[in-house]
Amino acid sequence: MNYAVVNPATGETLAEYPTMTDAEVPAAVAAADAAYRGWLRSSTPAERAAVIRRVAELHRERREELAAIIVREMGKPMSHALGEVDFAADITEYYADNAEAITGDTPIDILGEGTAVIRRSALGPLLGIMPWNFPYYQVARFAAPNIVVGNSIVLKHAPQCPESAAAIEQMYRDAGAPEGVYVNVYASNEQAAQIIADPRIHGVSVTGSERAGSAVAALAGQHLKKVALELGGSDPFILLSTEDMDAVVEGAVEARMDNSGQSCNAPKRFIVIDSLYDEFLEKFTAAMVACKAGDGFEEDSVIGPLSSLAAAERLEGQVATAVAQGATLVAGGTRDGAFYAPTVLTGVTPEMDVYREELFGPAAAVYKVTSEEEAIALANDTAFGLGSYVYTTDEAQAQRVADAIEAGMVYVNCVLADSPELPFGGVKRSGTSREMGLLAADEFVNKKLIRVA
Repeated sequence: MNYAVVNPATGETLAEYPTMTDAEVPAAVAAADAAYRGWLRSSTPAERAAVIRRVAELHRERREELAAIIVREMGKPMSHALGEVDFAADITEYYADNAEAITGDTPIDILGEGTAVIRRSALGPLLGIMPWNFPYYQVARFAAPNIVVGNSIVLKHAPQCPESAAAIEQMYRDAGAPEGVYVNVYASNEQAAQIIADPRIHGVSVTGSERAGSAVAALAGQHLKKVALELGGSDPFILLSTEDMDAVVEGAVEARMDNSGQSCNAPKRFIVIDSLYDEFLEKFTAAMVACKAGDGFEEDSVIGPLSSLAAAERLEGQVATAVAQGATLVAGGTRDGAFYAPTVLTGVTPEMDVYREELFGPAAAVYKVTSEEEAIALANDTAFGLGSYVYTTDEAQAQRVADAIEAGMVYVNCVLADSPELPFGGVKRSGTSREMGLLAADEFVNKKLIRVA
């Protein structure tokens, strides 16, 4: 495994970082364990929240510098990178603001005499395995709530994000977190397996592919460790009625092209009622094609390159296979290095590979349906269950469809509405846990019952 900054816009290797030595693996865990048994146990929630609040402030103070790092690492446009840094700051600050709420006792009304409470306490050091698509945001929603609770963090970032990984660790140090509270490791997969097996590690959080999640979950299960998974998605965008098609299309394109199409909860399958299909397809295709691709540092770039040449080649292969199997290529389908043109497919059927796959890039499949029931059936005919989007002018219909969709999140008549207080997560092969909101702080805690006669 090679930790390196490779600018996907140019293919240039800008920096390389050595993978940790085998001797450094137990040392990293020991530091996290010492911090857990020392400062984290002896500190108050308010003291831990003060450190987390300072981390949020440092995100804002170093905003431009942090954003530039991830433009170089994974290619997203600068405006998206700045927005990610801001969101990471907001998430971190949210947990500082809510430290008492996530650490306080929960009383239970009991049938007998006396009292009973649920008292939340930390489990111990945790391993986080984070992806490249949102280098700051993904870490913020895992690390901040768990440190407020009292867990220490060992963080293995994606191999292409070593510079942002180091920048996050530095912010924790500069915020006054004692050594071991947040430990960045440039670990290989084999070394990560050693960390999971270490009895001092009490849980693992993974955001990434199905393959990575399955492998880590199997290993964590072998060692009886709690595991939280946030994996892929092929979210449906269901359009049943509208009084403003232009606004619907604007939202659809904005959501699909967020992070250059590399967002797990972006809509990827657009399911449109037959009476609106032709108008939607025409306007959606025109708006997709109009999105300007360019280097992330160019001010007018709507999308950047994909995260790597390999990622672009993978998407190119998926689209080519879809067309070979009978899908219609309405627009796009071309690649220039790591840049992939905005792409629209129609005529996708269950017999095609792409019907079951996640398209991780600026590509979308548009489907025509004749009824609400058909739209729901198509939306649910997937192994994924992360997010979903429903556009309708009928409030009762919105509630029916939201109830029927098999997903962890449903957004009605809005996109990109994530917020620190809203839980994020999925079902089926999209994951097993929730991040953000108060639910995130309940993933790795001992919910201890204290019953007093």
